[in-house]
Amino acid sequence: MMQYFEWYLPADGGHWNRLSGDADHLASLGIMGVWLPPCCKATGANDVGYGIYDLYDLGEFDQKGTVPTKYGTREDLIHATDILHAKGLKIYADVVLNHKAAADETEEITVVEVDRNNRDHQISDPFTISAWTRFTFPGRAGKYSEFTWGWQHFTGTDYDARTGRAALYRIVGENKAFSENVDQENGNYDYLMFADIDYQHPEVTDETIRWGKWLIDTLKLDGMRLDAVKHINQDFIEGFVGEMRAHIGRSFFTVAEYWRDDRALLARYLGEENFCLTLFDVPLHFNLFESGRAGRDYDLRKIFDDTLVKSNPLNVVTFVDNHDSQPHQALESYVADWFKMPAYALILLRRDGYPCVFYGDYYGIAGDDSRPGRAEELDKLLLARKNYAYGEQIDFFDDPHRIAWIRKGDADHPGSGLVVLISNDGVGGQVLPVGQEFAGTVWEDLTGNQKQRVTIADDGRAYFPVDGGTVSAFAKVSG
Repeated sequence: MMQYFEWYLPADGGHWNRLSGDADHLASLGIMGVWLPPCCKATGANDVGYGIYDLYDLGEFDQKGTVPTKYGTREDLIHATDILHAKGLKIYADVVLNHKAAADETEEITVVEVDRNNRDHQISDPFTISAWTRFTFPGRAGKYSEFTWGWQHFTGTDYDARTGRAALYRIVGENKAFSENVDQENGNYDYLMFADIDYQHPEVTDETIRWGKWLIDTLKLDGMRLDAVKHINQDFIEGFVGEMRAHIGRSFFTVAEYWRDDRALLARYLGEENFCLTLFDVPLHFNLFESGRAGRDYDLRKIFDDTLVKSNPLNVVTFVDNHDSQPHQALESYVADWFKMPAYALILLRRDGYPCVFYGDYYGIAGDDSRPGRAEELDKLLLARKNYAYGEQIDFFDDPHRIAWIRKGDADHPGSGLVVLISNDGVGGQVLPVGQEFAGTVWEDLTGNQKQRVTIADDGRAYFPVDGGTVSAFAKVSG
């Protein structure tokens, strides 16, 4: 799939139209699903979408100083999803459920201040603040839902409008507490930002599930990407996913962002029953990041150590970078340019996982620290995946500076089969046993990094070259 946005896209309201015009191209590369940016009204026309305001406003109402979202109008969005579906592409919406921002009114509420580094530690007696916790959505005037939000629907906030003081305030009231079923970083990581939604409140749960079904029906969704789940009550996430799957009555893909470099923790979150949820392979991302940073000092044999794709291959989305890891973002850990294509080969040309291509890597990153896209190079890997990366996989992870694998091909894809090599230290190569069934066939490097062709010997073996700091992917071209 492709994550079809990066943080610094122009706020010109034209992104849905760009996506519509790109549908044929994406399908031709073998892209099967598109992860949309957050499509609901946020704090303003420049908001990427994570400062969520009104879940029911898809760019239809004059709210927060704009009718369209950063990406366009509701009409443009629905046209884009119709075009994508017509081209056979799946559509995954980015769903932001952890918090709400840019409230319409303040309320006088009782809170206690807690330690940001240990949210279980209360550092004040109860007192009153003026909090932005009242959401009435006057621009929408009750269309689609008459539900309004007040302080009772939240667990915490971080700003007192009366004094102008920013701190972490836990709301006090009946049955009010941070959820215990969240990540335990900082003692309790229920609170992330803005007004934190209380998924222990039955009105909140009911309304959010109703909205999710509405969004599925409105956009004819094939799946969702759930933002920031480590900050949301896991019981609610499990229930929400189950409700969405039951509502659609067919396969419904759900991938959640749980940003922790901890395979064991992520595997526990999935649970033994794997509750129809997929996670992003954050540990693999950090292995790729570290490999790019360390260069020849990284042992490539360990690239899949402690990763989800190794332990949970059917419940994982693999990725190289995303909008959070790109330069100057909160989770910046951008994979080095020299290792970018080897990293993509590791997710695109192997058997396991559902790989995700980042818009910023493909089309480029805008902003003050702009980066060029790598479309030409990525196209070669994408087409190698589409045309050749099938069948049994045999790994040769024997050298700390050079790894290789063979895809044997299958009968459903005539001519398929692939030999991939990655090196982080100097020119070299490896003799690989492709198989006697390929004896006499000629192979060439689809990346163009190696110009000479390789002929398979009578015993099914051949020497495949690779340059340091690159990837080569050989496929059969004759014989």
